[in-house]
Amino acid sequence: MADNLPSEFDVIVIGTGLPESIIAAACSRSGQRVLHVDSRSYYGGNWASFSFSGILSWLKEHQENRDIVNEDPAWHEQILENEEAIALSRKDKTIQHVEVFCYASRDLHEEVEEAGALQKNHASVISENPTEAVHSAYLPSEDESLCTASCEMLTEQTPSSDLETALEINNVKVTGETKKHDDKTCMKSASEEETSKNVPTTEGTALQPKKTRITYSQIIKEGRRFNIDLVSKLLYSRGLLIDLLIKSNVSRYAEFKNITRILAFREGRVEQVPCSRADVFNSKQLTMVEKRMLMKFLTFCMEYEKHPEEYKAYEEITFSEYLKTQKLTPNLQYFVLHSIAMTSETASNTIDGLKATKNFLHCLGRYGNTPFLFPLYGQGELPQCFCRMCAVFGGIYCLRHSVQCLVVDKESRKCKAIIDQFGQRIISKHFLVEDSYFSENTCSHVQYRQISRSVLITDRSILKTDSDQQISILTVPGEEPGTFAVRVIELCSSTMTCMKGTYLVHLTCTSSKTAREDLEPVVQKLFTPYPETETG
Repeated sequence: MADNLPSEFDVIVIGTGLPESIIAAACSRSGQRVLHVDSRSYYGGNWASFSFSGILSWLKEHQENRDIVNEDPAWHEQILENEEAIALSRKDKTIQHVEVFCYASRDLHEEVEEAGALQKNHASVISENPTEAVHSAYLPSEDESLCTASCEMLTEQTPSSDLETALEINNVKVTGETKKHDDKTCMKSASEEETSKNVPTTEGTALQPKKTRITYSQIIKEGRRFNIDLVSKLLYSRGLLIDLLIKSNVSRYAEFKNITRILAFREGRVEQVPCSRADVFNSKQLTMVEKRMLMKFLTFCMEYEKHPEEYKAYEEITFSEYLKTQKLTPNLQYFVLHSIAMTSETASNTIDGLKATKNFLHCLGRYGNTPFLFPLYGQGELPQCFCRMCAVFGGIYCLRHSVQCLVVDKESRKCKAIIDQFGQRIISKHFLVEDSYFSENTCSHVQYRQISRSVLITDRSILKTDSDQQISILTVPGEEPGTFAVRVIELCSSTMTCMKGTYLVHLTCTSSKTAREDLEPVVQKLFTPYPETETG
């Protein structure tokens, strides 16, 4: 915060989200005088990452957020006759209707605090109607799904569902109303349940040591080990954002991990999808004939533009229909459609599907056996990296610094200045404003699409393997007409986003109903309740 800033800049940027931070860094690097302000107390805006207590505080802040009525009218006196003001919102209205459920053992005492915390965390985020959550159709437990948060988000309409494209969305609107309860019901992953049916048990068998269940107080104590993203995205290893990070040298401020597994959900089971040539030939899921079919088709996709005769006649049909005309088994068609092209039966035509498949294959091998990267400590690191570069080249940063209004010239209709919370008038040539600062009327011409989001803290992977340090992406296709595929990203503790022994699971899809109605069926498929006899 600053109450005596210079009165003139070349560029003023309001909001520290990823798009705003990239532009601020570019302007500063090119020699422009940049002022970058945000009314929030943290970097990243709606692209931020929070510790566990931080996310609870963030929720509580938005619960208690009220319209500010006691504004100082002094700034109106600074508007001249040939000017008009566009008032900016002092309340972030992009956060609404969040539901939070806690299923871990509630042994929390009042004195339990997050390790290293400077002040007592807001662990008392409670439901206004706590009984409502008790009647939930799915009840994950302390054994599997420890904490769940679901929400609806509005994002600016984008022409493609591509993961990299989605990273460039300007505006993320999240929704929030918190609910919690103490219900305890044991859960385990669907894949593990199937495995357990095939394991013989006898009375004489030595009892296996029981896994210690993670409690709510443990999560609170280790809360600083969590970095919970408001927006969870993966980066294509040869995508535009990775190229920008490398060329701008911003990559030196961040570290990344390669996604280790591409998963598919088929016939009620989670399976690993072979991607690289080595994976295909080492796969036990595919027959030798299927391996040859898949390699032949993927080789064609890498250079499909050279063979237009192979697809020209199918340009008008969906990619799903096109795959049926190729010599691919239903098993291979499913893998290519949902886990490689990452589209649905109706979403993409043949050309879009071939482009998506080629892009996937093109990104393989640059940093690992999958095409995706994830930033250590969460997506919130990326805006901070660009902010750091902006500051290095002379950009001025002010958090907790509100802007009252934009000053617009009536004749030219160009913005010429801002007036901040201290009544200071600051002139600039260029302005960039995150749209959450504008009223709904100002943004009425912008088309948005609604996104359903959920975040789960679990203590088992959705597909158990020898290693517990797997980073996975799974696409669960919609089953009914009008429903959309759900993208699932599972992060392990080596990503520095959760404590050891837990996983952070992000679920995202285009909304058709409420977030809970959209995502709950997928959670039910991936996390199955234990029999009552085991819940002891």
